[in-house]
Amino acid sequence: MIELIHLEKKYENATPLKDVNAVINDGDVISVIGPSGTGKSTLIRCINMLERPTGGQILLDGVDITAPKYELTQARRRMGMVFQSFNLFGHLTVIENLMLAPMDILKKSKQEAYDTGAALLQRVGLGGREFQYPEQLSGGQKQRVAIARTLAMDPDLILLDEPTSALDPTMVGEVQAVIRDLAQTGKTMMIVTHEMNFARAICNRVFYMDQGGIYEDGTPEQIFDHPEKELTRRFIKKLKILEFSIESRDYDFIGAGAEIDRYCIQNDIPPRTKYRIRLAFEELVQQMLLPLLGKTPVRVTLEYAPTEEQATVTVSYGGGRFDPAEGENELSYMLLNKTVEELNYSFNPERESSNTINVMIREKAGI
Repeated sequence: MIELIHLEKKYENATPLKDVNAVINDGDVISVIGPSGTGKSTLIRCINMLERPTGGQILLDGVDITAPKYELTQARRRMGMVFQSFNLFGHLTVIENLMLAPMDILKKSKQEAYDTGAALLQRVGLGGREFQYPEQLSGGQKQRVAIARTLAMDPDLILLDEPTSALDPTMVGEVQAVIRDLAQTGKTMMIVTHEMNFARAICNRVFYMDQGGIYEDGTPEQIFDHPEKELTRRFIKKLKILEFSIESRDYDFIGAGAEIDRYCIQNDIPPRTKYRIRLAFEELVQQMLLPLLGKTPVRVTLEYAPTEEQATVTVSYGGGRFDPAEGENELSYMLLNKTVEELNYSFNPERESSNTINVMIREKAGI
């Protein structure tokens, strides 16, 4: 068990952790979520003392590991850390990366360390890669090696700092699958992540961090469906809905696409659905509306319902009645209509945004 008591971390120009109090029970799988800059990574780096707290205590089974005379190697033998950027030794083979710490710190024999490492590589789907070097692996494979290296020390607590944030979206799933498997083993885990559906699927607790501490602590159902505190509600609502306005034809098209991609990654939206969301946005807004609407603002709202595997893209704009189905760009409308599940247009002259188009995309629908 780990207990955090009035934990504080100050830097010269910032105080990411002001007063953190929590109990982490054996077997807990905790997702740490929250806006950028709220101390999520700092928290787990303090727990394994990569960052020394400037105040408070961290009790590991009742022993204060922040005490000046405490031998940190005792705690670090019981904690494993998986970083964003893999941190593999490039001059060592994959198996040598796994063998190094068990031989140096745990004093295992070379054969024992090799056998354990090879078994762990098999477990993370990398059997047969023992003698390759990190540069020969993809990003997802490197992260799986990093996870196996952490497991080679048989830690009681595994800390993962945004383990998929540095990966190409196509590689995220393979690493998440390994972490899901770990979550079933009874290991105590803390995972800093921006991928909410993934967090919800694997954890039994969620820490929402804000205002220098753990602002709300609860089950996935409580935090994601029924948050009790205002900042948590705002954060969760923002995750579920993406909204932005396009004021002119010269808007930042690449930036808008990046916002959509980020939203899809945060909400663990399947790649095919993500592709169809992007296609709906590009064909409807970029190809059909903007060339004709001039300076009329266009409002785009994207909402994803994971339980129904359904995305809804709503596009609204002012001016006179204009239904894209009646426009001149028949090719784009035909492509859009064949790609989505439903496409509905409505006009209400009493509203400022008098035209509204609702596009529904379901994962089960074919392309």
